[in-house]
Amino acid sequence: MKRRTFSLSRRQFVVGSTAAGLTLGFGVPLPGRQAHAQPAFPDEINAWVVVRPDEQVVIRIARSEMGQGTLTGLAQLVAEELECDWGNVTTEYPSPATNLERGRVWQSFATGGSRGIRESHDYVRRGGAAAREMLITAAAAQWQVAPAACRAENGVIHGPNGKRTTFGKVAAAAAQLDVPETVTLKDPKNWKIIGKPVKRLDTDDKLTGKQMYGADVRLPGMLNAAIKQCPVFGGTLVSFDDAKVRLLPGVKKVVAVENAVAVVAERWWQAKTALDQLPITWDEGENAGASSAATAEILTAGLDADDAFVGNQAGDAAAAIKSAAKHVSAVYGYPHQNHATMEPMNATARWTEDRCEVWCPTQNGEGALASTAEAAGLPPQQCEVYKTLLGGGFGRRGAGDYIRQAVLIAQHFPGTPVKLLWTREEDMQHGFFHPLTQAKLTAGLDAKRNIAGFRVRISGQSILAGLMPDRLAGGNGDPVTFQCYAPSGEHALAYDFADVLVDHAMRNPPVRPGFWRGVNANQNTFYTESFIDELAHAAGRDPLEFRLAHMSKHPNNAAVLKAVADRVGWGSPAPAGVFRGLAQCTAFASHIAACAEVSVTNGALKIHRIVAATDCGYAVNPQQIEAQVEGSFVYGLSAALYGECTVKDGRIEQDNFHTYPVMRLAEMPKVETIVMPSGGFWGGVGEPTIAVAAPAVMNAIFAATGKRVRTLPLKHHDLTA
Repeated sequence: MKRRTFSLSRRQFVVGSTAAGLTLGFGVPLPGRQAHAQPAFPDEINAWVVVRPDEQVVIRIARSEMGQGTLTGLAQLVAEELECDWGNVTTEYPSPATNLERGRVWQSFATGGSRGIRESHDYVRRGGAAAREMLITAAAAQWQVAPAACRAENGVIHGPNGKRTTFGKVAAAAAQLDVPETVTLKDPKNWKIIGKPVKRLDTDDKLTGKQMYGADVRLPGMLNAAIKQCPVFGGTLVSFDDAKVRLLPGVKKVVAVENAVAVVAERWWQAKTALDQLPITWDEGENAGASSAATAEILTAGLDADDAFVGNQAGDAAAAIKSAAKHVSAVYGYPHQNHATMEPMNATARWTEDRCEVWCPTQNGEGALASTAEAAGLPPQQCEVYKTLLGGGFGRRGAGDYIRQAVLIAQHFPGTPVKLLWTREEDMQHGFFHPLTQAKLTAGLDAKRNIAGFRVRISGQSILAGLMPDRLAGGNGDPVTFQCYAPSGEHALAYDFADVLVDHAMRNPPVRPGFWRGVNANQNTFYTESFIDELAHAAGRDPLEFRLAHMSKHPNNAAVLKAVADRVGWGSPAPAGVFRGLAQCTAFASHIAACAEVSVTNGALKIHRIVAATDCGYAVNPQQIEAQVEGSFVYGLSAALYGECTVKDGRIEQDNFHTYPVMRLAEMPKVETIVMPSGGFWGGVGEPTIAVAAPAVMNAIFAATGKRVRTLPLKHHDLTA
């Protein structure tokens, strides 16, 4: 069988793949998609499955693993249809260049937007089912019986009259067969591996240190690089004087990298210390005077501006509010935040005139390959990217800026691998930051104390305007801004409002925006669920009963909300000094709810317990879902309590964890997760729960103190009763 090739110009690939990488799978298609391709390697059954003679089953995973468990979950999907022995399963990453060469047989490499499983579940299961049918067909041919008379179970093929053989014994013959065009997937009621809390496949290697992160890469003859970029957004490099550092121990060269300077040395610390001593002149440009205070004034003005893009409109919200018996209005705000991955940005590149290779942690192998090809000045077919485990991603590693820099530096040392590792300070000040917004919410309460008219004006930053302005609707509308405010779909506003208007006055500060774990669902749910709580108290109604009264068209949301309320005993007294708060939403196609229990003593907050319920349709691995939800609260509460990036003199002020703190172990509440998949759809898990973390806690704080927190982070608020 001949290996399939796929021709695509460097420019075509760079444009398509970079867009896909930055959106982290937000639906940007790439050319050349095929559902299946013929086997290219002699030991594979098909692109997804390799079976060794010793019965080891290798399942290929295109998505990235960054601690969220996608690697194990995707392997479960393939293994379920394959009918293999889970104890024999291991995994490997296919490379993005091989994916390109084989007509994108593995389809998307992007991992973000909680899409790793929900976007690829169908075709990866079909890959497993096709491999199963090929193994059965090979066994049937040896026995000279019809394939329909045979079945596979737990890595063994059973035939008529007690015949049996193993996958490993027929794998070589199966690999010679054509991949079937159509297969039948199992009915979910017959799943044996999907839905089970099987152990993760990457845990042992993490515990033993075998698992390699990007920062761990070591290659023969490798040099190391440290980099410094202009601290002011939009600033440029004017000059540097390398005379002071070029003779320091280990230093090989000082190079300009577009608007940055890098020092390359034998060891990274040599490069870093030399860079610290290097005289550099920057042109700070027009943003040198930018500040958070000035930006806040611009956003506040946008709350009442005439220019706005409508994201959700039904009925006449203004008229309904005007005629209501009571009016309630509030203004909320959400800051810039950093991804703060534990592993700073890094990539190792080896460049020659006819080939470029990169080893890196990336959330999108295809986007990384595109960045590599563009920086190397080579066709993508002459480049390769080898993915490593990610020491945190959260959206930050969907971009390829650090990869591009590594390739440009490596061009000064042809044939020699060069590892670029950012300092923590560089990582904190040159990220893609969570967008900054404010929101003004207004609603009416009718004579029956129900909501009559719901109005939201968002003023602030657009991610698409900063990264992909060509994807703005009508030239000025960012649909991503309206997550959890959409009229329907995976980010629907989960309330029954006959009269509603949600719009966005775009105001873009110079801070570079990015897809931060949970994206706009985070602030929008904080705004909505805090305001719904305000409306419930203004109406003199119980917050749970009030919410449920406005959710008749959203039964899945009502179900998860009732589940957390039942678990905490809502309606019965809480422990002495403990108060409760609720929140719910639809995000990334899942339905989420949480109840927080807190106490406030002399202004000091203690979060005792959080109960969270998740309906993600199908639950591939309930144990991993529980871990994801718990991790979501670590991330979401860190942001709510402390997460804030401020700008002064055009630069981010926070430069390390002493100025950008995260939750400590002693602060973490007990998290109880209720996994309640209702079936019929595939929802996300890694991001949705973050959205309910802040409002559940802030609503509980109101119950405890009578103080309403409308801006984050909480560290700026005095909770003294």
